[in-house]
Amino acid sequence: MAPPITVIGMGVSPDDLTSRQRSIIEAADILVGGKRLIAHFDHLTCQRRLVDRDLNGLGEFLHQKMPDNTIVVLTSGDPLFYGIGSFLVRRLGAGRVHILPNVSTVAVGFARLGEPWQDVRVVSLHGRNHTGELLRYLAGGDTVAVYTDPTHGPAWLAGILEENGFSGVNMCVLERLGMHDEQITRITPAEARAMTFSDLNLVVLKPDPVTKTTPALFPGMPDDRFAHEKGLITKAEIRAVSLSRLRLFDRAVFWDLGAGSGSVSIEAGLFITRGSIYTVEQKESRIRHILENRSRFGIGNMQIVQARLPAGMTDLPDPDRVFIGGGGKSLTDIIRMAADRLKPAGIIVINTVLIDTLTTAMHTLENLGFELDMVQIQVNQATAMPFSHRLEAANPVWIITGGRP
Repeated sequence: MAPPITVIGMGVSPDDLTSRQRSIIEAADILVGGKRLIAHFDHLTCQRRLVDRDLNGLGEFLHQKMPDNTIVVLTSGDPLFYGIGSFLVRRLGAGRVHILPNVSTVAVGFARLGEPWQDVRVVSLHGRNHTGELLRYLAGGDTVAVYTDPTHGPAWLAGILEENGFSGVNMCVLERLGMHDEQITRITPAEARAMTFSDLNLVVLKPDPVTKTTPALFPGMPDDRFAHEKGLITKAEIRAVSLSRLRLFDRAVFWDLGAGSGSVSIEAGLFITRGSIYTVEQKESRIRHILENRSRFGIGNMQIVQARLPAGMTDLPDPDRVFIGGGGKSLTDIIRMAADRLKPAGIIVINTVLIDTLTTAMHTLENLGFELDMVQIQVNQATAMPFSHRLEAANPVWIITGGRP
């Protein structure tokens, strides 16, 4: 078996390297890493390989060079804490990768601030968009440390905070940690939007408990928690059951078609924290309600699309889960297009109060090879009377679930 590749975390600067780590680097035949990290070892005569966006190409290069070379991969911080170490372990196998960890950027950042961080939530925006997860943490009152990238930097993040009702959050931007010109700036989101920062930064966000404006979020919230046109909302009890049938998960791509007020998408944000929510609605008045609800509850990974169905589905990424709360005469075409785009083991859930729609939905899903389930729910709401209560019946709703085997 080829000797293992050594992955060395450099902390936030070469000063954090141990003498053992330096000796291993100096003995390398091939040194791999980002341009900034490799530059610290220009005096070495070994071969160099820069890390770029082509990680698959990097994996193939390492696989080919391993049998005959001593290879060292340099990474900042801790290789297994939002670092390249996890990719190399997956690509090459744990037995062929030797990890030498170092202090993480988060650990150094909180050391600079003189604050404990055992309860801090950590979110990475490096090459990914986890703003939904980030906003849910802030809504819960948690301090969040954010790894940024050149595209999703502090100014961009400040805009997301303001757009979702978190303008009162305290921001701390820690730039170029470990370097001679490192800088720590405490600002508001409004101030951050007008500033520029080094690409090398960590952002710490602290919600202000006095000005916290985001309400609690839970499945089956009362209808009056949402902005909506009277009656045009998936009712709380129906919403809770529909979400259960969808079996959502944190990295899912979710389509909410004919979204109305967007209440299903909002509550889906409880479960989909690292995935994406696409909320499609045709009418402009309802779009305004969806925008208000998204801001109210801080669902940052929710994209709102104003479009007629099924045309509005064309440019969306393939879904893991689909909820159809409207469709009218186009329902058959909507189901077929959603089914055609649905990922393996995907689920489609359809709500309707109309018998004809029930028949259409079940026949269409069955003809497309889905495993079917249907339940009817009728909610009776207690209404006060002079000396007691009576039950007032709402319309029965059919919830049709189609699962792809």
